Amino acid sequence: MVIQAKKFSRWTLKTPFYYGWLVLFMGAMGTYAATGSAQVTLAGIQTLIYQDTGWSRESIALAVTLGTWTAGFLTPLFGKLSDTLGPRLIMPISSIIIGLCFYVIAGMSAVWHFYLAYIIARGLGNPVLIGVMPRTVAVNFFNRRRNFALSLVSMARPCFGAINVQIITFIAVHSSWRTSYKLLGSYSILLFLPLILFMRRTPEEIGLVPDGKKHKRIIDGAKKSVEASGTSHSANPEDISWTTKETVRTTSFWLIVAAEFLIILTSGTIGFQIVPFLSDSGYSLKIAAAVWSISSLLNAFSNPLWGFLSDKYSPRKLVLYALCICIAVTTTFLIFDPRQAGIISSILWGASSGGLTILGGMLIARYFGRKSFGTISGITGPFQTCGLGLGPILGAILYNTTEEYTILFVSAICFYLIAAILFLFAKRPTRINAL
Repeated sequence: MVIQAKKFSRWTLKTPFYYGWLVLFMGAMGTYAATGSAQVTLAGIQTLIYQDTGWSRESIALAVTLGTWTAGFLTPLFGKLSDTLGPRLIMPISSIIIGLCFYVIAGMSAVWHFYLAYIIARGLGNPVLIGVMPRTVAVNFFNRRRNFALSLVSMARPCFGAINVQIITFIAVHSSWRTSYKLLGSYSILLFLPLILFMRRTPEEIGLVPDGKKHKRIIDGAKKSVEASGTSHSANPEDISWTTKETVRTTSFWLIVAAEFLIILTSGTIGFQIVPFLSDSGYSLKIAAAVWSISSLLNAFSNPLWGFLSDKYSPRKLVLYALCICIAVTTTFLIFDPRQAGIISSILWGASSGGLTILGGMLIARYFGRKSFGTISGITGPFQTCGLGLGPILGAILYNTTEEYTILFVSAICFYLIAAILFLFAKRPTRINAL
């Protein structure tokens, strides 16, 4: 029995392409399962839920906030585990638990049922299937194309979220949104098997190096590094790897963390209110949900572009450009009549804000390397998820305070401006400054 278990643990599928691409694909499949609890999905179907249950907008938003904050508190733990144990067991087990939570959501009859199931699904899903663990795997398996790989991982969440919104809406018309959650729960549970079969922590544990076997110069360098250090967790000699202790002592790291907090806070504030904003402006729920899906898809498909550019140019400069674009687009919500231009503004905002949520992580990978990326990302997790969780409830409060969306968009512009200033000062640190 023990021998069979060891054979299973060592078995690796032989692929005609670099194994890292398969790992990214499996991470995307896990992300699809977890988007049932993601804000991008719940933002689009919240109207269906409170129409069915009679619950208030604030009660649903509060559940999202609590679930997201739970994910943030758990992110450092899973960040550390991604560097040590890896995703092969953690991701499959999490997918089963999340699937069971979706079944609970589908059958809920009281608000506390929703709170309990959603908080658990969100608390596990965001760090394990959407956030830190898939990103860590991408950083471990890729070097030259690291930012492009990270962008693909980041693209999965808004892309699959947009798909889930449409699936849930379609099923709701012909059956109910509860049925869609049962189907998503079944998918999550069945995902256990391919995740445990194909996920890996690093390329070194299956006899590879970052970027694959074809790059002889990298392979030779990695072998020398292994021989010199006596460890299998080596990297391209050109790759800088900071320790967690060194990283948290730098000013640049905390400037990036603060800027990312403001960006994600803004994304959560605007994104969760897009469908209600369009509905209140006179558009039907069907049109509003479709616009949100298009906005999310454009947000997702812009990520590879930013990733491609970040492998060639400084992520710090790119994020400053992206922030300027977002400020200009967000201003259109204030200038134009939402009954005439609400759809265009919403779509443009989704398309322009895609790079903001990934470029900060790319900058951290560029500055501090891959050796402790999971742990370092885990440290950023509570701040990111705090902003993401605060966004929906902040948007609801701002709207209820004035019964209009003007103050919401003005606040967003201010947050973007402050984030730009923080990134401007977040220059590449040196180890001398870190010590």
